[in-house]
Amino acid sequence: MRTALKLLTAGVLAAPLLAGCVIYSNEAGETVRVNMGDAKAPAAEAIRSARFADGALVVRVDSNGCTQASDFELAVVDGSPADITLKRTREDLCKALVADGVELRWTYADLGLEPGTPTRILNPLK
Repeated sequence: MRTALKLLTAGVLAAPLLAGCVIYSNEAGETVRVNMGDAKAPAAEAIRSARFADGALVVRVDSNGCTQASDFELAVVDGSPADITLKRTREDLCKALVADGVELRWTYADLGLEPGTPTRILNPLK
């Protein structure tokens, strides 16, 4: 009886610790990697259009009248092509009606890229 009580107590104490565990059975010897995203990180902004013109990335985004380039964080991942993701870090709380959105510009230098570098915008299109 005493042994059963000890096992029951150990199980009750260990249950909260095991609740978040994920066990992978990997008999094939493969490497399994799980990437957990930051729930507070902003999602990629849905954009209306993107193009390179006059040595700059020009992106059209929704706006309520106060959207600026400084409201965005740009993630640039080197590669061939380089991947660019725009994330809005500051909400536009103005109340103007800007039906066509606004165009924002970042030069190659702003992006940390050499002019003419092949690129790919990963944001979803509206």
